[in-house]
Amino acid sequence: MNSNKKAIGVSLIVGLLLMAIKFVAYYLTDSKAILTDALESVVNVAAAAFAFYSIYLASQPKDRNHPYGHGKVEFFSSGLEGTLIILAGLLMIGPTIYSFFVPNEVSHLNEGIWLVAITMVINAGVGLYLINIGKKNDSIALQADGKHLMVDALSTVILIAGLFLVKLTQKTYIDGILALILAVIIIYNGYRIVKKSISGLMDELDEKTFVQLLEILNKNREDRWIDVHNLRVQKYGPDIHVDCHLTLPYYLSLEDAHEEVTRFERMVQSNYPFEVEIFIHSDPCIPQCCHYCMIKNCSVRKEQFTGKKIWTEERILSNVKHFDY
Repeated sequence: MNSNKKAIGVSLIVGLLLMAIKFVAYYLTDSKAILTDALESVVNVAAAAFAFYSIYLASQPKDRNHPYGHGKVEFFSSGLEGTLIILAGLLMIGPTIYSFFVPNEVSHLNEGIWLVAITMVINAGVGLYLINIGKKNDSIALQADGKHLMVDALSTVILIAGLFLVKLTQKTYIDGILALILAVIIIYNGYRIVKKSISGLMDELDEKTFVQLLEILNKNREDRWIDVHNLRVQKYGPDIHVDCHLTLPYYLSLEDAHEEVTRFERMVQSNYPFEVEIFIHSDPCIPQCCHYCMIKNCSVRKEQFTGKKIWTEERILSNVKHFDY
């Protein structure tokens, strides 16, 4: 988590610097498009500040009031960031439309273009840095902040192209059109971040995590692990919570069954770089399991073994004790 805190700290400091540069550019040019970009920087700083706190909170261990830890605060953080981004875009639409009816003179474009170009390069660099660290540490807050900065850099490319157009044509209404385009891009980016945040808060199945877990189970399964079903996966920040039902031979002693469950847990945990908490309910096998049970020389087998069955998405998610393969 220290690398997460360092990364978001860099984002916060750089955000303050870029915000100041963009407002200087707006002061020099009086460009509504640059003002739109500058106001989004205010959002960047506010979001980075909250993300810093959320990453600190997510790193705290589970306690009595938070038995699953504090990781979900990162979803809240990214949702707040997305909401602020949408508000920034919406708030700029009114003044921009007004500027079409009461146009203002845009000046000092050379200086303004150079200043926003500098912010574009820095934003792109910091954005890539945050995304890489966020993916490495599976931090949604860092990834959201990084993607936001990348979209900010992309919108600045459009901004620079538009300012060149204003300079060449001397038509100031282009500045207003440009500001509207940037506002729409900003709102859409905010919507995507909010959507992903809500999915996490609602415990929507994380497809990437589930597919990875399914591959791990099929690759590392052992003969005594006859079947897995009713599996559920939840993400709490970078941490993962898994619960499932594991079918074991009915003749195992309680001690042996416990040992198999522990082996299963350790196998899953050893294949993840993050903390994985697993709750397993063990089911005894029945004769209908015999045709896909891989235990060799089983003395109580009732049906002939017909072949290994791959644990599919349909099988592993179903709440059926003994699936009819």
